[in-house]
Amino acid sequence: MARSILIRGARQLLTLHGPPGPRRGAGLQELGIIADGAVLIRDGLIHDVGPSRRVEALIEARNAAEINAAGRVVLPGFVDSHTHLVAGPLRAMDSGRPSQTEAYSKIIQLTSQRSLETQGLRLLEDFVRHGTTTVEAKSGLGANERGELKILRANAVLNRRTQMVASTFTATRRVSSESSSGEYLEGVCTRILPVIRRRRLAEFADIYAESGIFSIEQVRRYLSGAKSLGFAPKVQTGQTGSSGAVAEAVRFGAVSVDHLLYVSDDDLQALAESNTIATLLPGSVFFKGTGRFAPARTLIERGAAVALATNYNPLTSPSRSMQMMIALACLKMGMTAAEAISAATINGACAVRRSDRIGSLEYGKQADVILLAISDYREIPYHFGVNLVDAVLRSGQVVYRRSEVKWPSPQ
Repeated sequence: MARSILIRGARQLLTLHGPPGPRRGAGLQELGIIADGAVLIRDGLIHDVGPSRRVEALIEARNAAEINAAGRVVLPGFVDSHTHLVAGPLRAMDSGRPSQTEAYSKIIQLTSQRSLETQGLRLLEDFVRHGTTTVEAKSGLGANERGELKILRANAVLNRRTQMVASTFTATRRVSSESSSGEYLEGVCTRILPVIRRRRLAEFADIYAESGIFSIEQVRRYLSGAKSLGFAPKVQTGQTGSSGAVAEAVRFGAVSVDHLLYVSDDDLQALAESNTIATLLPGSVFFKGTGRFAPARTLIERGAAVALATNYNPLTSPSRSMQMMIALACLKMGMTAAEAISAATINGACAVRRSDRIGSLEYGKQADVILLAISDYREIPYHFGVNLVDAVLRSGQVVYRRSEVKWPSPQ
């Protein structure tokens, strides 16, 4: 492989260049577009970005392998900041949805470690084909300590293989009949989290903080315990109502608060005044047909930093396409295409604490780049359910190219 790669002639090069930290308000509209743009990559990193004529004239570009992006949109790889990557095989019904009666925790327990890793790798290949170059992978479907550790071990193996997985432990509603939610969380904080930290199986500690599952006091105990062990906290809330968990998440410096179908005025103010990312997951709402999408327009107008993610999981959101999430954000949540792209790239990178390395095409950053077979980024929402990706580079290596259709010769 050549040490240098020159992507040249992009109809629109979306650099997402901007100040450090998450984008919000009018900043979500700023894509840093360069017409007839080029990207020069050296040793897996972005070396230069600018108009093709200038970048092509650089000494370092003279012997670079060239990728002709003529007529295409070039942008950073998508960052999917909320998935359940290791969840076992899909169990479908005639309705098209997976069986709700099948206990996915038992599926994970009955599936071998090797099989979970193989399935996860195939899924990651699908994510890459759709332009995603980094994913956050949560546990939460393992039901017990053994199952959760099994998921996290698979996450670790997949990250060693691909270098694209950020692992998260999630404390969920799955509490055994022999213990209360408080006893469960106390066991997590005193036994499970220390083991995960010692084995370096997760970077983030997440909690499913819905009303009726954990009390605010329990959420506070979990976030305090997780943070004291060195985990970056995350919170899932707002699917059934505003529970008060957003304020606790912000108080403990949570990296993100996810779902947020329901938000109060206090929630909006807390998010606007913090660097906690509001990660919105339109795929599960679309797939379940519940009809209530997160109030993205209100969140943006009130100053919250918004990210988009697929919430991939076999039960409620089996999509691996961030392009689909962008389309849903525009069609159902009132976001513009520019806002949705920012939410799916640089703000997603902030939601996994990697915005210094990925999420934009800037000097010194990792060369995660995708080429889309369109001439204007605003076309993405119009190609509903269509994969527009022509090529994907990760760390400066071409990891995917669209294959050609070969028609049979006329008889």
